[in-house]
Amino acid sequence: MSSFMRLLVVPIALVGMSMADALSATSCRFADEPSAADLADPAKGRWVTADAAVPGLQRRFFQSAAVGAAVSYHILLPPDGAGGTQRRYPVVYWLHGTGGGVNGLPRVTSRFAAAMRSGEMPPAIVVFPHGLPSGMWVDSKDGVTPIESMLVGELIPHVDACHLTLASREGRIIEGYSMGGYGAARIGLRYPQLFAGILMWAAGPLQEELRVTPRASAEERERLMREVYGDDMAYFREQSPWLQAKRAVEAGVPLPRMRVVVGTADETYPANRRFHEHLTTLGIAHDYVEVPGIGHSLPALWSALEGDAWAFYGLLSPR
Repeated sequence: MSSFMRLLVVPIALVGMSMADALSATSCRFADEPSAADLADPAKGRWVTADAAVPGLQRRFFQSAAVGAAVSYHILLPPDGAGGTQRRYPVVYWLHGTGGGVNGLPRVTSRFAAAMRSGEMPPAIVVFPHGLPSGMWVDSKDGVTPIESMLVGELIPHVDACHLTLASREGRIIEGYSMGGYGAARIGLRYPQLFAGILMWAAGPLQEELRVTPRASAEERERLMREVYGDDMAYFREQSPWLQAKRAVEAGVPLPRMRVVVGTADETYPANRRFHEHLTTLGIAHDYVEVPGIGHSLPALWSALEGDAWAFYGLLSPR
């Protein structure tokens, strides 16, 4: 029997909401790799990552009107979906943590690929967006880094237009680790009509206010508040998963299935537990998993959960 503790909150009845058809109306257009001059321009170059150079993983580009530049992303196609098949596949959007996600892509990619080959996970397309090293997966208050607008308004329609996706709510999961878990929660709850599932790994910051940052220095907290939230705590609260969850319940719309995973030795554990309690109070069905003795380590969480880590993806299936 597994050594971790799970608390399952009973689902509540929710009223349905139709999904906009605009996402499937975009035509497929890839952007060229940016020139050396564009890469040298800080305003444009920061939106392009290095190629992770992982077998089976492709780096691609699209032109973002929100950003005003070409934006890179990486994509992993399912083992049976790279050879011209006409099956349509669900999409997992994996949001990276602070520092950017390229260095972690070999491990994360191999994990997804192996699970699909073994049948532990249904065949799916996995997209790794670029959210800047500390962009927090939000539109900055000053508008300089419109990451949420780029991801939701442009990347998702682009992926649906250029790949054989299940271009509907039932065909998408959004998940992430640390900063990416925070982003997955706030975006998934803000746009529940777009996602069937939200998976949070050691998510943060999940504090109600960004006054104490257990995993960052005071200087880093001040920089984030200044560059992302405009030194405006009200704007931080506005972006918070806490408020997005409350508003989603008030809207009476069908909510994504949620899973919150955190280690009990993680600095983010207290805030994750409070967020779980907040979801419970709101009546939002979710799976809450505490992993004893694990700190802020994604590989350690995966190892502790073993095969159970893949159960969540069962809500997806190709067609």
